[in-house]
Amino acid sequence: MALFQKKRPTDESYYMASQWTLMWRKLQKHKLAKFSLLLLAILYTGALFADFLAPYGLEEFSALYKNTAPTRVYWTDENGDFSRPYVYGLKKINDRKTFKVIITEDPEAKYYIDLFAEGCEYKLFGFIPTNIHLYGLVDEEGNPARDQSGKTLARINIFGADTNGGCIFSRVLFGSRVSLTVPFVSAAISFVLGILLGGISGYFGGWIDNVIQRIIEVLSAIPSIPLWMALSAAIPPGISVSAMYLYITIILSFIGWTGLARVVRGKFISLRKEDYVTAARLAGVSDFSIIVRHLVPGFLSYLIVNLTLGIPGSILGETSMSYLGLGMKAPATSWGVLLKETEDLVSVAQYPWRMIPLIFVIVTVLAFNFLGDGLRDAADPYK
Repeated sequence: MALFQKKRPTDESYYMASQWTLMWRKLQKHKLAKFSLLLLAILYTGALFADFLAPYGLEEFSALYKNTAPTRVYWTDENGDFSRPYVYGLKKINDRKTFKVIITEDPEAKYYIDLFAEGCEYKLFGFIPTNIHLYGLVDEEGNPARDQSGKTLARINIFGADTNGGCIFSRVLFGSRVSLTVPFVSAAISFVLGILLGGISGYFGGWIDNVIQRIIEVLSAIPSIPLWMALSAAIPPGISVSAMYLYITIILSFIGWTGLARVVRGKFISLRKEDYVTAARLAGVSDFSIIVRHLVPGFLSYLIVNLTLGIPGSILGETSMSYLGLGMKAPATSWGVLLKETEDLVSVAQYPWRMIPLIFVIVTVLAFNFLGDGLRDAADPYK
């Protein structure tokens, strides 16, 4: 039977290590969780440096590139020899048979891809003025692909272009700032509300418990979409993007705390009669300190996993709100706004690249779920 028993580490440091150290060690053994953590780090880094990574700003678009497919990048020249990567500009051709205007590549307009190229001006981190982007287009002499008036002569849209001729890749990067931060902030606020109200309800009981539980039951009985619509109707029209950001965060936070509050309440009811809690009361420890220092750490691992698994729900909530026209609206950009522009099935069939933002939503939600699954396994490091 000894052959089938799980081997335990013999290193003394394993048994002397803190709970956080043990959780981190076990999380490192969960390959899918590690990959998800790396993927999320890349996504959030892209959101942080969106101005630098995006070749074009949100206000840059070209009617010539309206609904064009992802730009084709060439790596060989006309003779078939390896060349510096380049793209061709576009031009309009009138088809004499169908009398339609066709957008096609212009072999005479050749532009090379250049790293750290000049583009639209922006402020890195909000206070460092610069116009350097990760990549851009230049002509054979190294000049940016713009005329004297600043008009773009050629564009590189690796994810294609939208209905206005804007770069979808740039919009995905800028949209990630909303779609990745609003859910994270709202989930954090819901996390605090759930612990606070659930802890008060379970610890004190009585009429306080009854009031909080009735509020939770009312909120839980209302379907999410009608509740979003009701709360969104209260948002004043014509407000700024930053104010809309704040309102959406509050709406998502107002909805997402009820489930955690009930779990915390149940935990507190089972723990408040423990001997160490009674000893803390007899020692004169305040109720707030008992909750924060004694009760909450007793199931902190569950709370961490709950927070991690709650963020995907908030991401889908923000995306759904924006898709339904209840959240962010153009000219502001989020992944939900980008998906709202693809609600026409005909346009999706003709321009399938406009569904690329959906891939980012799916990948992000899966990454958070896999990370939460790894944290759940790591929460009990002695298993």
